[in-house]
Amino acid sequence: MKKFIAQSYIYALIFILYAPIIFIAIFSFTESRVLGNWTGFSTALYGKLLSGSAEGGSSLMSAIQNTLVIALVASVISTVLGTIAAIGIFNLKGRKRQTMDFLNNIPMINPDIITGVSLFLLFVFLHISQGYISVTLAHITFCTPYVVLSVLPKLSQMNPNIYEAALDLGATPGQALRKVMIPQLRPGMISGFILAFTMSLDDFAVTFFTRGTIGLDTLSTYIYTDARKGGLTPELRPLMTIIFLIILIALVVINVRQSKMAQKQNR
Repeated sequence: MKKFIAQSYIYALIFILYAPIIFIAIFSFTESRVLGNWTGFSTALYGKLLSGSAEGGSSLMSAIQNTLVIALVASVISTVLGTIAAIGIFNLKGRKRQTMDFLNNIPMINPDIITGVSLFLLFVFLHISQGYISVTLAHITFCTPYVVLSVLPKLSQMNPNIYEAALDLGATPGQALRKVMIPQLRPGMISGFILAFTMSLDDFAVTFFTRGTIGLDTLSTYIYTDARKGGLTPELRPLMTIIFLIILIALVVINVRQSKMAQKQNR
């Protein structure tokens, strides 16, 4: 009975988490503007979205482009900065490392609205023009700690003598970093990159406060503006479905690769 209750709880939790996504995916195959009103199977919304003729047209496509560009730039830079920071934190000892771990965790625990307002005030104080630059810098700021958190476990698993052996054999610190440490840290870097990309893709509060008044829209701010008008653009349903499937496939591929690598190492 305990096993049955435990399994039922897990299945119920999974259903609650994924039911809204499945609901949106199902109604992305109908042309009805009202979500929940099935008017027959159709892929017209997908056709409009992919052809660029969606309702809202250029503004929706511009929001998608802005979102992808900012997320890609922010996640790449965050991965580089986060990896370097993780190596630095890992090599600290005692209270210094505990302090840096604590400071790295604060941005992740801190509410987004506080981070957004703080960065907005900082950009105004430094006279940084608000738009692409401010939003990208803000995304790098809150994404980097997640990369650090992803890379640190890989550093703990790595044999520290490998780096020192490379230096003893004549490699420069830069060569030892590129050819010895980076290959060992690559799984954590990839996980951190995907996490940073997803966080940037999903963010609303920080983007809203740092985008300025030039009309820069990401997908999250576009959806917010669209919802305030009294409804959501129907083409957002297939868009959300496509994004979910891409992330799901990427996670499955990464988990399968990591599982195969772990099996090879065990052999």
